[in-house]
Amino acid sequence: MRGHAKHRRSKKFPLTRGIAAVGITGSAALALPLAGATTAGAVTPQAAQTVAVEKATVQVTQVAKASGTVRYSVVAGDSLSKIARKYAVKGGWKKVYQDNRTAVGADPALIRPGMRLTVDARGAALSGVKPAAARTATTAGAASAGAVVQAVAPAKATSYPDNLDGWIREALDIMAKKGIPGSYDGIHRNIMRESSGNPLAINNWDSNAVAGTPSKGLLQVIDPTFRAYHVEGTADDPYDPVANIAAACNYAADRYGSIDNVFGAY
Repeated sequence: MRGHAKHRRSKKFPLTRGIAAVGITGSAALALPLAGATTAGAVTPQAAQTVAVEKATVQVTQVAKASGTVRYSVVAGDSLSKIARKYAVKGGWKKVYQDNRTAVGADPALIRPGMRLTVDARGAALSGVKPAAARTATTAGAASAGAVVQAVAPAKATSYPDNLDGWIREALDIMAKKGIPGSYDGIHRNIMRESSGNPLAINNWDSNAVAGTPSKGLLQVIDPTFRAYHVEGTADDPYDPVANIAAACNYAADRYGSIDNVFGAY
């Protein structure tokens, strides 16, 4: 930690500019601009409104370049796949799991809020990805010199390709927000067994079909199960690929703990 030195300022030349400093191991430190006509501790609301997101992004990128890893605290709705995508981890969720197997335990789908994970963030630094740690510093009004008020920068809408990969990734993001466990590999494996990736697949010959409730869609869900486990925010249509995946994973989580634990008819 650096020592604090006292500096004398000429009375003739009031201080009119602050200095924004971003460290590579701590939060961004901000000395807010001071109004020349006010006392040294006052700040005009206009001068304190916004600090560019790029300043915080520089800090995140420098951490990744310097050490190659970041310490990530799991929040509700997280999954190893989501964390891997956030930091562009080479090797995906399997790499995150491998690096944290002792902390996570035997089931990679069961991570808990507050759990601290070591994440290889070199991919984020090299690819220019801006992890969620990037922030905008703002204040609603006058504040003391040097004070920092942080707010999360608005998230950009994510677009997904209209194919199996895009459907799975969109479903995973929705599931993460709802706290439904599941991984890309677990979903993909079960889809290929159940429908070979055809969102309009229907089974008209098994016992469910005989009972009048044929299995439908990517993960072959019957209508009563789809209605019971439908995930809010998805289409009310069992043939909709994202809605089908989300409902099936919700059902699998309730019955088996996770879609990742399903290896046959369910």
